[in-house]
Amino acid sequence: MAFTLVTGATGFLGSQLVRTLLERGESVKAFVRPGSNLAALTGYPRDRFKLAVGDIRIEQSVFAALANCDRMYHVAANFKMWDPKPSRIILPAVEGMRATLRAARSRKLEKIVVTSSAGVLGTTAGEELMDETHEFNLSDPEAYFAAKVAADKVADEFIAEGLPIVMALPATIAGPGDWKPTPNGQLLLEYLKTPSTSHFPISGGGINVVDVEDVAQGHALAMDRGVVGERYILGGENLTFSKLFETLCDLTGLAEPSTPKSKGLMKIAGKLFELNARLRGGEPRITSRMANDYVDTFSYVSSQKAELALGYRHRPAREALARSVRWFLANGYVPQKAASRVRLELRPT
Repeated sequence: MAFTLVTGATGFLGSQLVRTLLERGESVKAFVRPGSNLAALTGYPRDRFKLAVGDIRIEQSVFAALANCDRMYHVAANFKMWDPKPSRIILPAVEGMRATLRAARSRKLEKIVVTSSAGVLGTTAGEELMDETHEFNLSDPEAYFAAKVAADKVADEFIAEGLPIVMALPATIAGPGDWKPTPNGQLLLEYLKTPSTSHFPISGGGINVVDVEDVAQGHALAMDRGVVGERYILGGENLTFSKLFETLCDLTGLAEPSTPKSKGLMKIAGKLFELNARLRGGEPRITSRMANDYVDTFSYVSSQKAELALGYRHRPAREALARSVRWFLANGYVPQKAASRVRLELRPT
C-alpha cells in the first residue's frame, strides 16, 4: 500500500488536508515534530493512517518518513508573521524546503505539491486581481512573507532540475479547526474578545478570504490534475477590510469598527505593538512593515486558473468567517463574558 506524506500535519491546513485525503479513501502518513499536539489527528483508521515523527530541516528524517510513499504534500511552515530576529522564521523555511525536497528527490516520488502563499504575489494599489504571473513587489516584507518568497526560490531550483512539483498558493485562510491559532485566527479572536469593537483598528485596502476545507480540496486537485512546474492560486472572495469587518459585525451582532485609519497611524500602532511584543512576548497585532505594505493596498487574487484547470471551487467569505467564529466559540477560545456578547444566529455551515 502506497502512502502520501503530509508535512506540517498538525497545523491548521495540514490537519484539514489529512482529513480530506482520508475522506477521499487515500492512505496518509502524517509527518509531525517530536512533542507535537496530536489532538487534530485522532480517530483515523489505523490501516490507512500512520504517524512519522521528525524534522523537515533534517533530510534523513524526511527520507525515513517517505518510506512506502509515492506522493508528498509539503505544507509545513512556521506560520508566524513576526519575530524580533527574522532569521528565526526565514532560515528554517529555506532549510526545511531544501532538506525536504532533497529527500523527495532521493525517493523518486511521483508528484509533490508544495504549499506557498498568495502573499508571494505582493500587492496592488487598486482593486485589480492578481494572477499567478504577478511578481512580488514588496521591498521590505515582514518575516513570514520574506520566508515564503525565499523558500519558493528553493522550490524553483528543484523544479528546474526536473522534480515533479506543483505549487499551491492559498489566500488568507479561515474556517474551523484553527487550534493554535494562526495569526489570522488570533486576529479574529482579538476582535471577538475586544469589549468595544469600535476601538478595533482597521484600514483601507483589502484581502482575499478562503475556507480551509476549500484550500485542502484545492491541494488534492493540484495533486490529481496540476501540471508539474505550474502555480495555482487557491483563493476565495475578495473583500475590503471595511467589508470584512462589516461582515463580522453582521454575523456576530457586535458593534461596527471605527472608520479606517491612515497608513501613518497604523505604522505608529505597529511600532507600539512590536515594542509590547518585545517586552512581554507574543506577537504584535500588526507591525510597522505590515502597515507599510498592506494599508491602503490590495491583495486581491483570481483563482480562475485553478478553477478552469483543476475544477477548484470555493464558498463565500461570509460562510468561511461564520465557520471560524462558530468553531472558536464552541471550543472555548472566547471567555464566557465576551462570548455572551456574540449573537451568532446562523444555521450550521
